[in-house]
Amino acid sequence: MRTAYSVETVRAAERELMARLPEGALMQRAAAGLAAACADLLGRVYGSRVVLLVGSGDNGGDALYAGARLARRGAGVTAVLLAPERAHAAGLAALRRAGGRTAGTDGAAGLIGNADLVVDGIVGIGGKGGLRPEAVPLADAAERARAAVVAVDLPSGVDADTGEVRGAAVRADLTVTFGTHKPGLLIDPAREYAGSVRLVDIGLDLPAEPQLQALQHADVARLLPVPAAESDKYRRGVVGIAAGSARYPGAAVLAVAGALRGGAGAVRYVGPAGPSVIARYPETLVSDRGPRHAGRVQAWVVGPGAGDDAATVAEVLAAEVPVLIDADGLRLADASAVRARRAPTLMTPHAGEAAALLGVEREQVEGGRLAAVRELARRYGATVLLKGSTTLVAEPGGGPVRVNPTGTSWLATAGSGDVLSGLAGSLLAAGLRAVDAASAAAYVHGLAGRFAADGAPVGAHDVAEGIPGAWRSVVRG
Repeated sequence: MRTAYSVETVRAAERELMARLPEGALMQRAAAGLAAACADLLGRVYGSRVVLLVGSGDNGGDALYAGARLARRGAGVTAVLLAPERAHAAGLAALRRAGGRTAGTDGAAGLIGNADLVVDGIVGIGGKGGLRPEAVPLADAAERARAAVVAVDLPSGVDADTGEVRGAAVRADLTVTFGTHKPGLLIDPAREYAGSVRLVDIGLDLPAEPQLQALQHADVARLLPVPAAESDKYRRGVVGIAAGSARYPGAAVLAVAGALRGGAGAVRYVGPAGPSVIARYPETLVSDRGPRHAGRVQAWVVGPGAGDDAATVAEVLAAEVPVLIDADGLRLADASAVRARRAPTLMTPHAGEAAALLGVEREQVEGGRLAAVRELARRYGATVLLKGSTTLVAEPGGGPVRVNPTGTSWLATAGSGDVLSGLAGSLLAAGLRAVDAASAAAYVHGLAGRFAADGAPVGAHDVAEGIPGAWRSVVRG
């Protein structure tokens, strides 16, 4: 599992470690890891042209010390100093002793344009609100250049704690981060600016509970249900799907498709799309008598393609089993009824639906995904899976937010969310906690989308059919 910690936590850990180490030792550890990553990216260090973009903080010091190491290996290193009088003095002296040069911002665009590698040490993890005006031309030049761009700890101009980008920022090909990931490296829109991320261990002693968690194969494999020898279809769990309408029968079919591949032993469907469901998936237990009379279930999925069927949504919310609410169900559900539920509730909005639930503009959710998912979970007393370029899962009681690393832009296709709802609902019925069902479903669904697409457009049914292969990939490691 990858974890990410807040700036405040990282700085506290750094202070504690620096108190036990010789002066400057921690920065040297960071610089050594940064220089090694730069050398790996260059391939051939000797004779290469490296430009350091150096601000006034410790990030600039890391860049200068790393530049000194590269200069000693034969690279031609030039440090562009944004604030020469406030540059890290010891790092600057080390660079000059190693044969490196310094320059001001005038003419820096030409240096960047001729470089093989640009190192972004403009702003550290405490930066807020985008780049200052004097740094913007340097970021623009780096983006236009043929050189690879390496960010020190995180790209300058992005918010380390939230993943927000409130102005111009550096776009990196590689970010070398120290001690731990920062939330902004894992959450869009900032994640898009980070490129690949390389973590350098500098010996920080961090608390047990992070701000963010990103599950990996081994973590998800431990969550996915495996039937025991004595299991039957009922012991494995039964998931109910209340979805679809005369206008949107396909939503029901796709939700059932996801549910059938999600680990539960049986799928019950209620709704007007019964003939379409049974024609595609004859193993489904279809009823037209409504959720209350459908038979025993361990979890419900309600809302995909439901149209204006508020009565069914209300009936499902009254059930004393876990309930997943998606799509039209999010619009139709009474907020007080959701908050009053005693059994677990999982809500799965995309950014537009989240914006409507919060009463804000969609752009506010997309620009501040972490704040949005936390507020939704708090406001509705539910676990919330916020779909999108980086899917986030938050619990109502707080604690670490989970971020899914497996998604692909090819999943932005009609019906994909219906498949995810069925898959997550099936995992709920199999006995997983809401946060685990949401996290595991998002992970497997993302992999299924990647496998199905393989670089080409796909439909939601392709994603559903890719779930077994993704599941096997996870459990086999």
